[in-house]
Amino acid sequence: MNTAYHPGSLAVQERLGVQDLAAHVGRSITNGIRPIAAAFLEAQPMLMLGAADAEGRVWSTLLTGAPGFVRATGPHTVSVAAALPEGTPDGTPVGTIALDPRTRRRMRLNGTARTSGRGFTIEAEQVFSNCPKYLQKREWYGSEPAGPESVTARHGEELTPDQARRIKAADTFFIATAAPDGVDTSHRGGNPGFVRVDTPRELSWRDYPGNSMFLTLGNLEEDGRAGLLFLDWETGLTLQLSGRAHTEYGPEGRVTRFHVDHTIETPAGSPLRWSPPEYSPANPPTP
Repeated sequence: MNTAYHPGSLAVQERLGVQDLAAHVGRSITNGIRPIAAAFLEAQPMLMLGAADAEGRVWSTLLTGAPGFVRATGPHTVSVAAALPEGTPDGTPVGTIALDPRTRRRMRLNGTARTSGRGFTIEAEQVFSNCPKYLQKREWYGSEPAGPESVTARHGEELTPDQARRIKAADTFFIATAAPDGVDTSHRGGNPGFVRVDTPRELSWRDYPGNSMFLTLGNLEEDGRAGLLFLDWETGLTLQLSGRAHTEYGPEGRVTRFHVDHTIETPAGSPLRWSPPEYSPANPPTP
């Protein structure tokens, strides 16, 4: 993936008449990791990683560790002290987002991941930050040791009633999308209820105004594969969904619809424990 927008993002920008703004903000995308970005990465206890597995399914996965488990080892390279998610091929394109709920800051880094003695490295191709819109503020209470339940994943092909309830109550999720030139992972946030569960295999949400890059929606124009990650910030449960998504454009805004193909629920999948949220003042009201 190079630093220019691909045709899918350009098509969305043109459809919405934001080419000039997108060109302006797009200048912030570089392939280098600046010192301030390196310091931010090294302070984080979690990293969300998007990638396609060996069967081509796109997933968004939470990686955790003590601060310093993600660190820049050069102007274009990041080292992660964690294994690539199960089923992720070596040398694969990945999209990552480091999000700090304590400060409402986030940083995205896309590139190619290769296994290493420490875990894996990412050769950066796109590095940029986003604004704090729709980020809920949380305090980090610390970490709990992993128990046996943390490795007991439950697989499915549609949402259970309890999973649907969790999604309806969610204020945050992460979405990984793919395009011919790479993978991107982004954040979506809002007040509880901003994600709708239309059926056990169908979700939808309004696409709130953002930075006009339209990397996620552009990838969906090009490919359609997507992976969602929901976190229970207080218990550490993780819920990953893999499927396909598309966006509908209408006079009242944009709605993205996601079809569930596979689910993975991992109780205590994260050792991190966070406080209840302080909602972003930018969150639009929900019906």
